[in-house]
Amino acid sequence: MTVPIPPVPREIPDLPAIPWESTPVLKPSFVPVTAVVAPVRRPLVALYRLLTALLAAAGVALEIHLAGPARALSYFQVQGTVLLAVVMLVSASRSWRPRRALPAALTGAVLLYVVIGAVVYHGLLAHTTPPFTMTGATAPPARWHAQWAALQALHTLVPLAAVLDWLLLTPASRMHLRQAAGWLLFPLAYLVFLLVGARSLYPFLDVTAHGYRHTLANALLLGLAIYASAILLIALDHARPSPVRRRV
Repeated sequence: MTVPIPPVPREIPDLPAIPWESTPVLKPSFVPVTAVVAPVRRPLVALYRLLTALLAAAGVALEIHLAGPARALSYFQVQGTVLLAVVMLVSASRSWRPRRALPAALTGAVLLYVVIGAVVYHGLLAHTTPPFTMTGATAPPARWHAQWAALQALHTLVPLAAVLDWLLLTPASRMHLRQAAGWLLFPLAYLVFLLVGARSLYPFLDVTAHGYRHTLANALLLGLAIYASAILLIALDHARPSPVRRRV
């Protein structure tokens, strides 16, 4: 038995208009370039970063040999150089394979630490009386001798190599302002390390010679200078031209 088809109505009522506000709108979303562009193998970059890591490790090893592990590893610049050696070694491996680059929050922090250490040494420590040495010696290190070579490697050559890597081999605009506060955690922990142990490693942070009040005032000024340097580093990272595409 055939079911009868109902007749089509002559007039179809109009459908209500859909308000514009209820229409879903596709908003543009940020997609990082690394999500769509595969990293490429960069052997020359890997070689440079490997050599930088070896230079940093050699400087730390020489200072440990001269001053002993306990004293040498108590210095901020030595600790920062150890971090830089590890970061450069991992970065060299990622450039060779190839793989995604390390986060800018990590590489920027390590760069800041070694640069701050270099600026403090050349600006405040290189010409002090008595002379600054990491071995505790009272005589200034003789030029081209072991202690002089260790100081130059840690405070000049390694920071310069790190800055050149950032300027010439690292994509720009990877650092962000929100990272600056986090970069202060390591210097703050180091300050606690100095104050708790009352270690006389730096003349401007010597609790025994100046007392806690004067030392904390110097530490506050140094902390503000480090934070300002972090902001400046981030600003320069966004202002500088990018030497490579965002694929490393």
